[in-house]
Amino acid sequence: MITAIAQVGRTDTGTPARSPDAEGFVERDGVRVHWESFGHASPTLLLLPTWSIVHSACWKLQVPYLSRHFRVITFDGRGNGLSDRPRGPVAYMDPEFVDDAVAVLDATGTDSAFLVGLSAGGRYAFRMAAAHPGRVRGIVSIAGRLSFDAPESPYSKPERFFEERESYEGFDKVNQHYWLSDWRGFVEFWFAQMFPEAHSTKQIEDAVAWGLDTDGETILQTAPSFAAATEKVSRELCEAVRGWPLLMIHGTDDRLVPFEWGQRVAELADGEFVAFEGSGHGTHAREPVRVNLLIRDFVERHCGSRRRTGAWRRVAARPRRALFVSSPIGLGHAWRDISVADELRRRVPGLEVQWLAQDPVTTVLRERGEEIHPASLELAPESDHVDREAGEHDLHAFQMLRRMDAILCANFMVFHDLVSQEHFDVWVGDEAWELDHFLHENPELKTAPYVWLTDFVGFLPMPSGGEHEAFLTADYNAEMIEHVERHPRV
Repeated sequence: MITAIAQVGRTDTGTPARSPDAEGFVERDGVRVHWESFGHASPTLLLLPTWSIVHSACWKLQVPYLSRHFRVITFDGRGNGLSDRPRGPVAYMDPEFVDDAVAVLDATGTDSAFLVGLSAGGRYAFRMAAAHPGRVRGIVSIAGRLSFDAPESPYSKPERFFEERESYEGFDKVNQHYWLSDWRGFVEFWFAQMFPEAHSTKQIEDAVAWGLDTDGETILQTAPSFAAATEKVSRELCEAVRGWPLLMIHGTDDRLVPFEWGQRVAELADGEFVAFEGSGHGTHAREPVRVNLLIRDFVERHCGSRRRTGAWRRVAARPRRALFVSSPIGLGHAWRDISVADELRRRVPGLEVQWLAQDPVTTVLRERGEEIHPASLELAPESDHVDREAGEHDLHAFQMLRRMDAILCANFMVFHDLVSQEHFDVWVGDEAWELDHFLHENPELKTAPYVWLTDFVGFLPMPSGGEHEAFLTADYNAEMIEHVERHPRV
């Protein structure tokens, strides 16, 4: 018999860049599952849950971008987030997640959707396509966990999971006794394996927080689903979806799902395969710009929504144009930026200055008669985040910047779409931290001269933060130094 326990909730790891347009619950066999819907454009993307060790916040860097181009639906997988934590021998088997997904589509009035799955979610997507082909338009699988006998995964031996040991090191922590005795220890270990890339402190910290939104007893209920994911089942699922629109994304340094498994699935299912050289299991979080662009491109290619419009103007006939990205953090920046723009126009007669900015900077710009680009309306509000973090006028600037990671990613994607569609002779960014970070992470996207204005570079730890904050600031500083040394042209 399945019984549901009280909902726990979702830990706040920063300000969301996009709020849902609608949300609710579906109930099946006494288990309530929480869903959210973003955007309204066709087609619909269903971002599936993965293993119940995390909830739908794991898609926080995908939802803002994809929902500007499509309708996006997410739901917390049973066992975490705002969904129930059922108990029972089959409560977390794959068919339950598939039936939850179908119920969410029904509740949101969705006939069919493109499915995007991470890890176990990739397997749910294959199962859903096989069982409900009329509801699925295509599949994007990120490090999808369809199992094969070779090579072995680090935790594929059943005896490791059931044996009680005096101590647990490495993947011996994938063990029922360890889960029940030291759940925090397990999630800290697990997510360190998920994100082996240097400078992954925020991704690991977020995932650990989401892992603590559930517990070892709940996740123990998921163990039978791992045993059922055999090579025979994987081959059958690959055959069932063969010929479907399918994109596989997999990191070559994945420590949780062998890279070779992803290659095998792509071969058996005849899907597209994109290898992320040097990346681990969580490419959606460590390489969000590239993953977002791949998902959008895949969906547009397979739904016929891609349209080529506009006109081309030869270089000699183009006006001189500058794009000015002005951060709303500190109104003094707005006056400084206007002075810079005035000087640019004085030196380059006829220069057009377009502003990518948001309130309250736009209030100053309108009073000066400046031209604010319509894409500015798509920006996630940075000022609201700062106000939220400040509380009673006590702002911890370093942690504030760390916790606005979803906003920075969303706003970089707005910038990227804009400069991909329109020509600018120069980009100027004042405190444009998102441009600095993501252009260094994706230097091939820099297609114009770029000037970055900032009041400071680097971070110093606050004494109250102790050794942990000293470690974090040193890691962030090291990343920025490596960015500049590796790509000085950015």
